[in-house]
Amino acid sequence: MKNTPNSPDHVQVFVINKTPLFFCERDGPWLPTLRLLHQYPDMMPKLRADKGAIKFVLSGAHIMCPGLTSAGATIHDEVGEEHPVAIYAEGNEHAMAVGVTTLSTADIKSVNKGIGVENVHYLNDGLWKTPVFA
Repeated sequence: MKNTPNSPDHVQVFVINKTPLFFCERDGPWLPTLRLLHQYPDMMPKLRADKGAIKFVLSGAHIMCPGLTSAGATIHDEVGEEHPVAIYAEGNEHAMAVGVTTLSTADIKSVNKGIGVENVHYLNDGLWKTPVFA
């Protein structure tokens, strides 16, 4: 992966049959790649960001609480703080990012400001562009 401000400097990737399926940053949780999540969309709790958040999420930005609570956004599943989640875009059926909540979904709704989910993997990032291993 290219080292950018949001890129970790230590990533482990779990590969089966030459296909990256899960990844882990440092000592964080093992998370599915978006390619795997697209095949098994119900494997993680879902949050849907509104249209205004999409371009920022796809640039690697964290997901702000208002982008998850405004019209067009949906908190499909209730989860606690530091819980892995799939981030969907308003109007799209496939996940656009994988993240970890910084607040519980109840707090995301009630506080409604600041970062709600840390974006750790998104469409067209370095992990997405990693070719199937030869």
